[in-house]
Amino acid sequence: MPHCFKLILAFAFMGLGGISQAALFEDAEARRAILDLRQKLELTNKNLEASQQNIKAQVEENLSNHAATRRALLELQNQIESLKSELSVMRGANEQLLRELANLQIKQKDILQSVDSRLTKFEPVSVVLDGLSFQAEPAEKKEFDAALSVFRSGDFAGAQASLLNFLRRYPTSGYASSSLFWIGNAQYATKDYKESVLNFRKLLSIAPQHARAPEAMLAVSNCLVELKDLKGAKKAMEELISAYPSSDAAQTAKERIGRMR
Repeated sequence: MPHCFKLILAFAFMGLGGISQAALFEDAEARRAILDLRQKLELTNKNLEASQQNIKAQVEENLSNHAATRRALLELQNQIESLKSELSVMRGANEQLLRELANLQIKQKDILQSVDSRLTKFEPVSVVLDGLSFQAEPAEKKEFDAALSVFRSGDFAGAQASLLNFLRRYPTSGYASSSLFWIGNAQYATKDYKESVLNFRKLLSIAPQHARAPEAMLAVSNCLVELKDLKGAKKAMEELISAYPSSDAAQTAKERIGRMR
């Protein structure tokens, strides 16, 4: 082989060697870059997986908290509904109690009014009659007033019976003296003069200061005149003038005595 040709071959091999070394150098760099990139990718994947796990844990925690909160809200709602139900029952019970209380108050008021009414029927009342003041039972006053009404109606026999019954029922009544006066008048009207005199004198005996005592004494003289006892009638009028000189009955007696002379 010619020497020049050997030289050309030598130079050619040298050029190929340089190219091969450069290529080998570049492959190593590429592999390192790929390895670095792969490591970075793996790290990134690891970080991503860690982030995903963290996010998943947070989501699960949030879901758990949400479920717990929802359960708590449901429980609270159930408690509220239960309280509303209890409150409704209590309100109904209170309304019932109020109605019962109102009914009791009405009944109590009715009872008190009934008791007051009954007590009123028996509670003594103040009476002023013929100058006398006294206490009388309501029934007592009613019976006397009724008997007096009979007298004023002109039923003298009926009045006499009513007044005598009254005195038998209420012998110590404050109406006793006035009852005797009207009994005497009723008997005079029915011409029962002797009994009339007895009742007028009984009035004068138990109540000489009675407002109608002068009239009673004058009535005694009238009865005695009807009984033809003029002497007794004159004596009765003289006693009237002496006992009650300023009375209208005494003035009438003076005039009658004057006519008898």
